[in-house]
Amino acid sequence: MSERDTTATQPVGAAPETREPTAYSYLLGLADDALIYAQRLGEWLTRAPQIEEDLALGNIGLDLLGQARALLTRTGELEGAGRDEDDLAYLRDEREFRNVHLVEQPRGDFGQEMARLLWFASYQHELYAGLLTSADEVLSAVAAKALKEVAYHRDHAGHWVVRLGDGTPESHERMQAGLEAVLPYLAELFDDDATSVWAAEQGIGVLPSTLHDAVVAHVSAVVREATLTLPDESRWRSRGGREGIHSQPMGYLLAELQHIHRSHPGASW
Repeated sequence: MSERDTTATQPVGAAPETREPTAYSYLLGLADDALIYAQRLGEWLTRAPQIEEDLALGNIGLDLLGQARALLTRTGELEGAGRDEDDLAYLRDEREFRNVHLVEQPRGDFGQEMARLLWFASYQHELYAGLLTSADEVLSAVAAKALKEVAYHRDHAGHWVVRLGDGTPESHERMQAGLEAVLPYLAELFDDDATSVWAAEQGIGVLPSTLHDAVVAHVSAVVREATLTLPDESRWRSRGGREGIHSQPMGYLLAELQHIHRSHPGASW
């Protein structure tokens, strides 16, 4: 297991004011997960181990960006304040984002990225399968399209986890280290916060805890095939992303994501 500097990823800031759960806040969390992870995956272009992998990770990022655009457009409609997808992506401050910590963590070793992608795509696969029957027709339509995409993302990551885990001693060691590195950020995916509980009660959303067993079962099967070991639960875990409390890397990510739009307000292609 490699040493990690956890001090750089500790949550910053105090807890924001409590807000009433709404469909807007529920969809915003899903949209922000996709938007922020799309930004992280874009960092792999020209850095992946193969040209084909540059293209694959770029395409996965574009799939997530497409999900984010559709979800942000819907959240803007639900909010009713006249904000569109660009306003919500580029003109919100850090404390207004509702993504989990897993997707905002810095790009690390390739094995670590495949571990993150395997967990996140497996989570999204179960999530979107559950959202097919959402009472929000737009959300169910987004889920139907996204489900096919995340099935590919999950398979792609699983292929690499097996290839690295069942490869050379070095690739095996680095893939195992990748599984260890993402461990503290996984529990947050399955937290039943007030917004998700409300959304599930309204028939709009899915209770995150109900996704846990199926996701773990899939990841465990991949890990076994890769001759790796699924790490035990971490003693430290991230929390607060859905309430707008983020780790230090989030600020740097948003600065890069929003720089052009904020520097040239009102500009268009």
